[in-house]
Amino acid sequence: MEISRRSFLKASGATLGGLFLFNSLDEKAIMARSLKKVPLQQKVKESTTICCYCSVGCGAIVSVYEDGIVKIEGDPDHPINEGALCPKGLAMSQIHQLDGEPNPYRLTKPLYRAPNSTEWEEKSWDWMLDTIAERAKATRDSTWVASAGRTDGLASFGGGELDNEECYLLSKMNRALGVVYLEHCARI
Repeated sequence: MEISRRSFLKASGATLGGLFLFNSLDEKAIMARSLKKVPLQQKVKESTTICCYCSVGCGAIVSVYEDGIVKIEGDPDHPINEGALCPKGLAMSQIHQLDGEPNPYRLTKPLYRAPNSTEWEEKSWDWMLDTIAERAKATRDSTWVASAGRTDGLASFGGGELDNEECYLLSKMNRALGVVYLEHCARI
């Protein structure tokens, strides 16, 4: 690529003129204009979390501005992923929102489908928790093996996203119910 003397002088003159104009402008005015476009740093909050998809347990940093997620990135201080995230982990914000708007497909209320029905109906949290408790107790009572002190009608399957404390409480609750079919995705 050849540069003629004339094109070199034009480029040099334009560069010097641009630098001169930039230096003569008011710095506060430039900063005020740029701050209107970018949210202020103190309004953006960062918190660490664990990826919710697989059982690896990668660490992530979530940056939140008011009610919206700005970005999700891998946590470089996390010993498992050391700052890297797979595509599913990078898309975690879609659980909460899609394109900056609340995700319309995210369930926020319990849905119940009656036996042999094809329709889902909204129920209250109290009704749902009471129904689950009643059915778990009925199943436990009807399948209780008294000689072994256990039930064969209930099972539990834990996930890799649970932390140690949650796994401990889940296993204690299931053992109190007499559940012996207690598994975790990391063991299978």
